[in-house]
Amino acid sequence: MLISMFLGYLPWYNFSAVASYIAEDLGLTVSQTGLILSSFQAGYVIIVLFTGWLADRIGNQKVVAWATLLTAVASTAFSFLAHDFRSVLLLRLVTGLAAGAIYVPGVALLSGWYEPEKRNGAIGAYTGALALAYSGGYFIAAPVAAAYTWRHGMFFTSVPAFLAAFLVFAFVKDADAPMPDANSPAKSEPTVSDSRPEEPRRQDIAGPVLITTGYMGHMWELYAFWGWIGPFMIACARATGYDTVAAVSLGGRLAAFIILLGAPSVWLAGLAADRFGRDKTIMICALSSLIAQFVFGRLYGRSLAAVLIAGLWIGFWVAADSSIYKAGMTVMVSPQVRGTALGIQSALGFSVTIISPYVFGQVLDRLNPGLSDATQATQWGLPFAVLGFGALLVPVSIAALRLRGKRNGAAP
Repeated sequence: MLISMFLGYLPWYNFSAVASYIAEDLGLTVSQTGLILSSFQAGYVIIVLFTGWLADRIGNQKVVAWATLLTAVASTAFSFLAHDFRSVLLLRLVTGLAAGAIYVPGVALLSGWYEPEKRNGAIGAYTGALALAYSGGYFIAAPVAAAYTWRHGMFFTSVPAFLAAFLVFAFVKDADAPMPDANSPAKSEPTVSDSRPEEPRRQDIAGPVLITTGYMGHMWELYAFWGWIGPFMIACARATGYDTVAAVSLGGRLAAFIILLGAPSVWLAGLAADRFGRDKTIMICALSSLIAQFVFGRLYGRSLAAVLIAGLWIGFWVAADSSIYKAGMTVMVSPQVRGTALGIQSALGFSVTIISPYVFGQVLDRLNPGLSDATQATQWGLPFAVLGFGALLVPVSIAALRLRGKRNGAAP
């Protein structure tokens, strides 16, 4: 599952890695490029609700396998068929629709393999592979495009998804009987393989609502940070004396390393959640990153080493708690509706990722009027602070979840 996740999600940021080459070759405007980026996220949001529902009915493995294959087909087709704005927009939308059907059913599949007390670490490793794929798209597509063409960069980050699909089809199976929730006895917990009609358990929605609210605050910060860390690092490299070509090269590599730190951090935080509890781990991760956001943008113009250290700090913590919200949801709902619940959570979380990068850009534009290139901006403090303000949803919702758990006599 980890290998298939890494290979299957390499196409996620391959367009972003070569967007400047595509824009120059096909004559795309800045606004058109932004719309293409948003279309991929929108495709994910559109499909994720449906795939959760579908996975609950036909099985998670089938959805993951076919979605991975369709992602490979759509992204590879981009390498050959993208020739103008409309074709680029359509192909990226289709790729987003396909990719949106991989992660949530994959989490639901994993939750059936592991007991609740081991689930955070397992889903953390799975999400870590996703973060690794995000950075892998940058590391592979950009240098290949620089050496050959952007079509080569897109192609060589798309073809591995075919291998990912083969691995899921050939070696991955749904659990025969999902592991029971930690909050109810195994005997009273109906399973997807149970043929006897039973009275459905009354579902308390307060817990899922609170953890989803926290997830939305987390996603507000995470994806805007990942989306804008590249331009910011390039701007910082320019401010310390690098010329444009060197700044773009160095800033892009530094941004990729910052994003890459999310891979081990998600796994480590998942293990910590298994040992110390979800609420405590989320609190530590969220506060460690959001507090730093209020300082990070103000480091523009300072030593590049200082900016990098702060960026690596945020890069580690901002992604660390990503899997814990998913693992928490799998424990709070019954196995029969896990896929649907995870789909709703993901749809709401990713809806925020369409908004926060745009808000960041609007604030940046107002503070730096008249610039056509974001890497020439000099005022970055408030845009990053906006990410911190949005992320405050996390400690507020988790504190409410913890209080609710104490009132009910159990930790969330």
